[in-house]
Amino acid sequence: MGFLNKLFGQTRKPEGILGKFMVFTMNSGHSKLADWGMTYLPGISPEQIVDLGCGGGRNAAELLKRYPGSHVTAVDYSDVSVAKSVAINQAMIKAGRCTVQQGDVSDLKLPKGSFDLATAFETIYFWPGLEICFSQVSAVLKPGGYFLICNESDGLDDTGQKFAKIIDGMKVYQVPEIESALKAAGFSEVKSNHHSSNPWITVLAKK
Repeated sequence: MGFLNKLFGQTRKPEGILGKFMVFTMNSGHSKLADWGMTYLPGISPEQIVDLGCGGGRNAAELLKRYPGSHVTAVDYSDVSVAKSVAINQAMIKAGRCTVQQGDVSDLKLPKGSFDLATAFETIYFWPGLEICFSQVSAVLKPGGYFLICNESDGLDDTGQKFAKIIDGMKVYQVPEIESALKAAGFSEVKSNHHSSNPWITVLAKK
């Protein structure tokens, strides 16, 4: 396996020195995508937010800015990502507005029915079964809570499919697949949006 393949493989679960570098690049490289995705968040004032697959913690920080009355729980199963997220959000952690923890989205150790909003930026590609994981997300949301998914690949673009072949355990999904899994997991209203010039997508679901 070449160096680039090893590096790209770190997107799934950052580890070691390469993982630290990858998490750093995620925070900067995915910022425009994440900011675009956040424009599709509903007009709500969530008190409890969970950012799943939080990576380097940049998006958790943005959610804290966007919703100044909120508390954000950032979850990732990579200890490298957790450490970076803690560093990025240290001030908010000390202020009691942010919690960062290691966890597996297929078995979330979070209180049921406690979150108003869940987000997943550039991460569901690596989740072990969409319906199982989406059911876990549904379980921790309050009735009427929202789940926002934001992906750089719509499952049809050449780049996304190329990376799915290179990175072990990665799968790019088309919008109908995501919507179907969300409905099977118990979400009711599901709405998708596609970027005008990029293969970026958002899918917003309501419990």
